[in-house]
Amino acid sequence: MRRMSDPLRDRIERYYATVPLLFADAEDFGSLRLFVRKEPGAPYYGGPSHAQPTGAASVDAADIARVRARQRELGVPQAFEWLAESAPALRAEIEAAGLLVLRRPLMVLPPPHPLPPQPLPDGVTLRALTADDPALPAALALPRLAFAEESPAGETGAAAHPSDRARLSRLAEALTADGTVAAVRPTIRAGHKTLVAALAPDGTPLATGHYHPSNATTEIGGIGTLPSARRQGLAAAVTAGLVAHARAHGVETVFLAYARESVARLYARLGFRPTATTLLIADQPARS
Repeated sequence: MRRMSDPLRDRIERYYATVPLLFADAEDFGSLRLFVRKEPGAPYYGGPSHAQPTGAASVDAADIARVRARQRELGVPQAFEWLAESAPALRAEIEAAGLLVLRRPLMVLPPPHPLPPQPLPDGVTLRALTADDPALPAALALPRLAFAEESPAGETGAAAHPSDRARLSRLAEALTADGTVAAVRPTIRAGHKTLVAALAPDGTPLATGHYHPSNATTEIGGIGTLPSARRQGLAAAVTAGLVAHARAHGVETVFLAYARESVARLYARLGFRPTATTLLIADQPARS
């Protein structure tokens, strides 16, 4: 399993190898490693074992089968995720096992590149949410709406449409009732997770995003906008807010993944540049 030598990609690879350990235990299966959640939350993934010395192990189909068997035993999806450049042969082995692999290019913001605050619509404010922030339940619920559907035709204002507000409120109540909100609060207090939200004047989250820092590196993700509040620059404002907060707290390397070229163009306008590629199994759950 040949490892990369590019310093930037090495930092990203180390990030993927270490940030799950904030929330999960690691179980090794030969050339592969599986991260297993310590507490309730979206399941983590299997991938190359970064404990292996450079070139010490090759991809083994038997190890893939062992990881999948353990995932079935745990009752979690058979998810794999890894940096393509760190294990070039793994994709073929995963696909030979019958799993569909998707490609997610990565972009990085060069450390010297300034990213000033982006303009917000009148009345909209941007803030990092505390563990006890009243907007937290709705901010955690927002991605489920943001990534589920397109904006209704003609809805382009900064204020959320009444139907959006009602669905967001119901989802926030459900996440509070099932313990999701309570489980996230300690993570925020410990500094392991930061959420930034663009808020309407009444406190309704219109767009959110998050990051998990580790070793002065972070991936920012989960950037989504309420369907009726799109096309107002809110995603760009949240991205800039996340970068500013991360840099103010010692993060040097900021990167992200994208699935659509239209999204890549937005990030390119903000100064992000292509770097590496993440590979993951189709339909595996998003982690937040």
